Amino acid sequence: MSNELIINSTQDGERIALLQDKRLVEFHHEKKDTNYIVGDIFLGTVKKVMPGLNAAFIDIGYQKDAFLHYHDLGANIKTLNKFVKVAQTQKNASPKLNQLKFEPEIDKLGKIADVLKKGQQLLVQIVKEPISTKGPRLSCEISLAGRYLVLVPFSNTVSVSKKIVSKDERTRLKRLITSIKPENFGVIIRTVAEGRDVAELDRDLRNMLTNWEEGFVTLKTAKPCDKVIGELGRSSSILRDLLNESFDSIVVDDVQLYDEIKTYIGSIAPDKLKILKQYTGKTKTFEHYHIEKQLKAAFGKTVTIPGGGYLVIEHTEALHVIDVNSGNKSNTETDQEATALNVNMMAAREVARQLRLRDIGGIIVVDFIDMKSPENRQKVYEVVKEELKRDRSKSTVLPISKFGLMQITRQRVRPEQNIVTGEVCPTCGGTGKISASILVTDEIEAAVDDLLVSHNQKGLTIYLHPFVYDYYTKGIVSKQMKWFFKYFRWVSLVKDTSLGITDFKVMDDRGEEIELRTAFAEESAVQEKED
Repeated sequence: MSNELIINSTQDGERIALLQDKRLVEFHHEKKDTNYIVGDIFLGTVKKVMPGLNAAFIDIGYQKDAFLHYHDLGANIKTLNKFVKVAQTQKNASPKLNQLKFEPEIDKLGKIADVLKKGQQLLVQIVKEPISTKGPRLSCEISLAGRYLVLVPFSNTVSVSKKIVSKDERTRLKRLITSIKPENFGVIIRTVAEGRDVAELDRDLRNMLTNWEEGFVTLKTAKPCDKVIGELGRSSSILRDLLNESFDSIVVDDVQLYDEIKTYIGSIAPDKLKILKQYTGKTKTFEHYHIEKQLKAAFGKTVTIPGGGYLVIEHTEALHVIDVNSGNKSNTETDQEATALNVNMMAAREVARQLRLRDIGGIIVVDFIDMKSPENRQKVYEVVKEELKRDRSKSTVLPISKFGLMQITRQRVRPEQNIVTGEVCPTCGGTGKISASILVTDEIEAAVDDLLVSHNQKGLTIYLHPFVYDYYTKGIVSKQMKWFFKYFRWVSLVKDTSLGITDFKVMDDRGEEIELRTAFAEESAVQEKED
């Protein structure tokens, strides 16, 4: 299975698409104004202590106070608080923890009022991004994620991912990490560490320790609500978690982001630099890789299943509901049970894909087509479990009930991805009426003539609906060629499926859109002055 990562830079952030065998399986929109993502570490201030909830609300600069439950304080919260105080008050304080004397662990069943006081400063890490009207969810069990390892300060435990099943490999990794890790730092060994040699693991560990030391320098002069350690951007974190031998290409269309990712890949996997490419084509990146069309098809209320059938996806306040329907598939099998099994198997794969694609979290109930055979219900259950193994978010799947319902819980750490697929008609603007579509060619001709003759523009590029594009480019001597013979300047034409048939955009040689009404208005104003 091939993996491709396509990163499209826009004015408000980066759009990140993960393709498997050319099919979209993950989509993220990383906005530039997002300052609170999972993994960020802040110096917060306790605003309220709520004994009834056994929790506290912490100010980290977000418009809503962040939530911190007692169970997320961690056993060594007192040691963490001592470390923060030492870092900010002692000039010769060190980021190393081997000299730090640990405080007694707190009671697992204790009360938060016994640990935190209003106005107290606290080092916290975001474990869940702001969702809907809620602020971020926090933890005081600090951890720094690397490619192969997770570094856990104020701990001495070395644990191995449960997905590494070989007993010999688990023993090897645990013994190896125990020999190289610094004192009072715990380590979680990730699944991708399986089979890696000591040099790679040691380099990953050193990178995280460097990150910790840089955060310590920031902490020494940090003020309340300051970010102490920032997590990687969404694109880099995907590379860190997913980059492996099956990756075929990473495509970036922004020069600055390309350089950042090149530097990052060079530090974690230099052998993968050859698959990094910069896209320089004239067509929009997502258009070129057919992602835009997949996005529109995958994010609607109704989603078709390959081979027939469709899903209906509904969101309520409490949960997500997915209904499976057979559609035209009902006539392709010999009996009802075979039809139900066939559709449900395909639906199971699409459900798992939709959970990743939309980043749906919380409780999900899937209403499969009823099947009488317990063996068939088990088959569908196994498919869902197998497909969700590729998902980076943790999930729990329960077997299909006798009513045909499957219950799934999926870790929710960031807002659900949502793309509006219902659009106001670009041609009629929702009125149901349009001006004669044949007039668009007259408008384009007038715009080209005015810009090339009256405004002496050079390097024009016009974005058109595919039908109009064909009208201007087809034929031995196309209308586009006739423009060249008439004006002795080449006008570039680009297909854009997002435009209505009567819409078009004109760009100058700097790639900036020319507002035609403004250009014509300026000309009219000059004409009036001359008159």
